[in-house]
Amino acid sequence: MNPKGHKAPTHVPGPALRFVAAALIVRDGEVLIGQRRAGQPMGLLWEFPGGKIEPGESPQEALARELAEELGIHAEVGPAVTRIRHHYRRGGAVDLQFFAVRKFAGEIDNQIYEQVRWVKLVDLTDYEFLAADRGLIRDLAAGKLL
Repeated sequence: MNPKGHKAPTHVPGPALRFVAAALIVRDGEVLIGQRRAGQPMGLLWEFPGGKIEPGESPQEALARELAEELGIHAEVGPAVTRIRHHYRRGGAVDLQFFAVRKFAGEIDNQIYEQVRWVKLVDLTDYEFLAADRGLIRDLAAGKLL
């Protein structure tokens, strides 16, 4: 209680915020997307390759590491395209930073996805993406960002 006899407001921490870097890997008017495996959270939804930014890493370093781990490529991480903060209905939040990747060395070797696919930007809306990506998908399909 505070001096006036009122209960002090209790602070309830919000959902954990995860910082993620993701790649818009573009080649010949198409972008690479990955479908999450069936057994994982939000399974079978589509997303852009990338992952969690670890302490001490820049978003670009994290993305280069994730692309090497997930796809077996050595990416030249390009400029930032957009940043999105999304709060999921069931709790949890994500801060997504998207970067253009127009050059990489190596062949795509899918290590974690159900499947990966090169898709024309205008066709992205035909796929069911994670909720956090849906506004970006509309913008990309409309030719607004790349």
